[in-house]
Amino acid sequence: MHTVMWTFKVPAGTTKAKLVETIKATAHTYQGIPGLIRKYYGIAPDGQTLVGIYLWESAAAANAFYTPEWIALVTKRWNAPPMRQEWETPMVVESAARQLVAAE
Repeated sequence: MHTVMWTFKVPAGTTKAKLVETIKATAHTYQGIPGLIRKYYGIAPDGQTLVGIYLWESAAAANAFYTPEWIALVTKRWNAPPMRQEWETPMVVESAARQLVAAE
C-alpha cells in the first residue's frame, strides 16, 4: 500500500464553512477510482491549511491518478500548487473492526 498526502494553503479569507462546502461538493469525484482504497480530508485548526490523505493499493496506482491535469485542477481550485508527501504503507490498523491489514 502507498499513502500520499497533499497539503494546500487555503486562500486568505476562506472560511471553514466554505472549505467544508467545497469538500462536500467534490468528494464524490473520488469514488470508484482504480487503486484508491480511502481518502481523508483534513482542515488545520487555524483553517489556513487543508490536506488530502490518500491510501492507495500501490505507488503505481497513485502516480497514474495524479496527472498534470489533476494537479492543474486542484491548483486552480485552491489558487496555489499543493505540496506532495508520500510513504510506503506496510500496515493499516482498522481499530473499530479490530483488524490489521498488511500490504501484499
